[in-house]
Amino acid sequence: MSPVRKLVIKPEPQDAGVETAPAPRLSVVVPVYNEELNVEELYQRLARVLEGDDVEFIFVDDGSTDATHQRLTALAATDARLCVIRFRRNFGQTAALSAGIDHARGEIIIPMDGDLQNDPKDIPRLLAKLDEGFDVVSGWRMRRQDPWKRRLPSQLANRLISWISGVRLHDYGCSLKAYRRSVLEDVRLYGEMHRFVPIYASWQGARVTEMPVDHHPRTRGKSNYGIERTLKVVLDLIVVKFLSSYATKPIYVFGGFGLFALFSAMVVFAAMVWLKVTGIRSFIATPLPLVVVMFLLVGCLSILLGLVAELTVRTYYESQGKRTYAIRDVEGGH
Repeated sequence: MSPVRKLVIKPEPQDAGVETAPAPRLSVVVPVYNEELNVEELYQRLARVLEGDDVEFIFVDDGSTDATHQRLTALAATDARLCVIRFRRNFGQTAALSAGIDHARGEIIIPMDGDLQNDPKDIPRLLAKLDEGFDVVSGWRMRRQDPWKRRLPSQLANRLISWISGVRLHDYGCSLKAYRRSVLEDVRLYGEMHRFVPIYASWQGARVTEMPVDHHPRTRGKSNYGIERTLKVVLDLIVVKFLSSYATKPIYVFGGFGLFALFSAMVVFAAMVWLKVTGIRSFIATPLPLVVVMFLLVGCLSILLGLVAELTVRTYYESQGKRTYAIRDVEGGH
């Protein structure tokens, strides 16, 4: 019987003569969905404002069903600074923005909309604000050119987000922002949470500010935003608040609710005893026994769920070598 021979695949040697292009300082990330009427003009405006090789333009085609991808591909053939990422299907703006950030190489990342409502001329002003020592500069559409049925829910949502998060910004929904790469390295985006990145950054100690930017009415194409997004934002805000306060100590929220349920069970049980002793009414004829059992089960299950969540959180952090703190810098020592 012949011995088993192992197949060894040797990696191909790297070409020592090939040099990778230096990383640009600035990356502009533009998620687009069915914006065939706008992408060419947006690219031209960006190219006029941001000249030189120290910038890259990343357009993320979020599964467009029109000619958006073909037009972007034609533009990429004429400018090496333009990178086009195409999704297999529509995953949403947050996923598109996350993909653009993952592929960005610049030390400064600027996301913006692809519908021509954001003005590329504001980008140098955002960069100048960053140079003042800030880590995040959020755009504020002070004179927003949208119908009232979009402005009103947005204003209510902005006030709610500012109140719950403690990060006072006038316009979380403005896509035009400027980030230093360092504040985005550990941020993972889900749902509609791209608007909450300044909150994540602020909670990690980043210096966040905002500045007014121009906003133009949409003249071509169809808006992909609806009133349902406001409801999604509220639900995502609950998740963000939970993660910020209890991501590393979930037992506090689950255990706290469990202790409250157990205390409620004790109060209801005491009421049953009081009814029995005084003889006012037989507790058997009331739903109090069922209420006691319900509170006992809810309390015990909540505490057990908190313990499971604690194990999950610790496994998550320790298995990936993550830290529960963020260091700005270290001086002196060794």
